[in-house]
Amino acid sequence: MKKSVLIGGMLLASCAAFAGSESHWTYSGTGGPNEWATLTPEYGACAGKNQSPINLTGFIEADLKPIKFAYQTGGNEILNNGHTVQINYAAGSSVTVDSIRFELKQFHFHAPSENLINGKSYPMEAHLVHADKDGNLAVIAVMFKEGAENKALSKIWPLMPKDAGETNALSSPVAAAALLPAKRDYYRFNGSLTTPPCSEGVRWLVMKQPITVSKAQVEAFSHVMHHPNNRPVQAVNSRTVLK
Repeated sequence: MKKSVLIGGMLLASCAAFAGSESHWTYSGTGGPNEWATLTPEYGACAGKNQSPINLTGFIEADLKPIKFAYQTGGNEILNNGHTVQINYAAGSSVTVDSIRFELKQFHFHAPSENLINGKSYPMEAHLVHADKDGNLAVIAVMFKEGAENKALSKIWPLMPKDAGETNALSSPVAAAALLPAKRDYYRFNGSLTTPPCSEGVRWLVMKQPITVSKAQVEAFSHVMHHPNNRPVQAVNSRTVLK
């Protein structure tokens, strides 16, 4: 069953997007990324000028203030919605960006990475999705490089649902902070959701430092998804990427 949470009058679906329509979309072939904007008027933003993901390059030096993290251990269930594997988060954890508090709602994964950094793709990428009291979104992206087994994922992966629509309770709460790199320097750009309806106006904060994941952990995720679940990079257009 698909769960959702009402935030600021908008419906935050149990995936990387706001739910609006049940129009079927995929990552390839019929209903794939090139067709998203035409599947339904509600997905029209997928043809917008400020879409995500992007290739982060051509950086502009900026005085980026540190992100203020106030995370608690609150991951309480894991679900497979057919597009990603996602951990839903209990209320009470947040980040502060631009003096605005954004509450952590969920985090999910893409393999391979959706965003590129100087043209480099990573085996996997995590998106930590936050919303403020008005429903505005901020996404923290963390890249995974192949290496040692990821201890945080080792607690989650055994409970990863194998079938779309399946949800499993986590036996003990998961800490999202365990997915953050030791160094919290980041890139920033304005973008969108990377899945339909591709709503724009999302603050993207991409951690510069990747964390490790084992090849077996990436393969386990890919086996459950049955296909890559990354949207192709979108045109940067007139946007700036700050560092």
